[in-house]
Amino acid sequence: MSDLTRLTAAEIAGLVAAGETSATEVTQAHLDRIAAVDDRVHAFLHVDTEGALDAARAVDARRAAGEPLGPLAGVPVAVKDVLATKGVPTTVGSKILEGWRPPYDATIVQRLRAAGTVMLGKTNMDEFAMGSSTEYSAYGPTRNPWDLERIPGGSGGGSAAALAAYEAPLAIGSDTGGSIRQPGAVTGTVGAKPTYGGTSRYGLVAFSSSLDTPGPCARTVLDAALLHEVMGGHDPRDSTSIPAPVPDVVAAARLGATGDLTGVRLGIVTEFSGEGAEPGVLAAFRESVDALTKMGAEIVEISCPHFSYALPAYYLIAPSEASSNLARFDGVRFGLRVGDDGERSLEEVMSLTREAGFGPEVKRRIMLGTYALSSGYYDAYYGQAQKVRTLITRDFTSAFEQVDALISPTTPFTAFPLGSRTADPYQMYLADLFTIPTNLYGGPGISVPCGLSDGLPVGLQVMAPTLADDRMYRVAAALESALGTFTPPAL
Repeated sequence: MSDLTRLTAAEIAGLVAAGETSATEVTQAHLDRIAAVDDRVHAFLHVDTEGALDAARAVDARRAAGEPLGPLAGVPVAVKDVLATKGVPTTVGSKILEGWRPPYDATIVQRLRAAGTVMLGKTNMDEFAMGSSTEYSAYGPTRNPWDLERIPGGSGGGSAAALAAYEAPLAIGSDTGGSIRQPGAVTGTVGAKPTYGGTSRYGLVAFSSSLDTPGPCARTVLDAALLHEVMGGHDPRDSTSIPAPVPDVVAAARLGATGDLTGVRLGIVTEFSGEGAEPGVLAAFRESVDALTKMGAEIVEISCPHFSYALPAYYLIAPSEASSNLARFDGVRFGLRVGDDGERSLEEVMSLTREAGFGPEVKRRIMLGTYALSSGYYDAYYGQAQKVRTLITRDFTSAFEQVDALISPTTPFTAFPLGSRTADPYQMYLADLFTIPTNLYGGPGISVPCGLSDGLPVGLQVMAPTLADDRMYRVAAALESALGTFTPPAL
């Protein structure tokens, strides 16, 4: 393995800016790494070799011409296959979009290109971001570099696995109920969900429009903050985008790295202190709390009584929005088209296309959502779930009147074996038990590695108030400074 693939994004950017290595050399090293290990990991659905090398050469030419470079210029990045990329396949892990090459870039992809990052390719994911293990991809599962017989989390398991396997120093994910943070936890990487509206959804293929949040994935907290700074900010093309600057997340990460949390009050969510979590996860969490205390943080217990209802509320709200969003995939305008033999009606073609193009989990959620929105059931299901969402938001508001941030385990268990939960959707859904409340509230959350349980990574989650993303970076960086990073076995 090349030494270049072991460097952090901040280190790579510094070397490129100083002329001590070239963006082309860095990119080629990561492409070589992908070629060497991705047949076993399957983190990528598409590797854009020529596009990446062209982008890297452009960065090198700018540096040679003396032009100023951004803080991540020349750094390779992997992009979850949920974001539109001009001329590059965007499938959302589904057969219904197999081979689709968008005519435009998502706003986040535009910002990555403008910043001089080098897009290596598109990463694997659960179909339409619906899943917690990346086993629901229509193109086969991704495997966890810590143990190739275990899941890398979901829905963004490809992005997290690419980081853990040293195939990329940075990656983009999207988080609807935990799809950035949960993969980060089980792969020993960092995953951050920004404040809803703090990152643009323009060009993001929608699952649940009131929940979907693109965010950064990295191996260190500082790298995640640097990527957050580049990708975030107001976008007039996204009606839900917040017209406010990105909080100074990079400065917060650097401050946290000093290991001083004096004056910071952290709340442990009482409802998440033991509910369904494995003993090894709880042990790593307790040790992390001790480390935070030693750095000066004041730890208090905070009750958020309605968090217990977050999981059922989410699985009414998200599928309801999905049933509406996925109605556009009808075999008429783009993507797969089945049964168009000139004899069938348009309705038959649409039905056959959706039957062939959607996988079982997507169909399950579309049916759940359609039922919850149907006449006579809307108020009883979707309407009630939205009321619970309001109560959860009030829990957060009350909590943040008492503490600066909340902490919990990221996920109740470590990476489970491939195939062990696909037959039981409820057991699969439990992977997001601790992450879903943050999505319903709209605030930021981050998962940072906090230890090992039986040789597998455990993540600690930091949750902060809306538009206070910098707080979570400070706490996460402090914990990272105390515990260090975690390296998987060599592939």
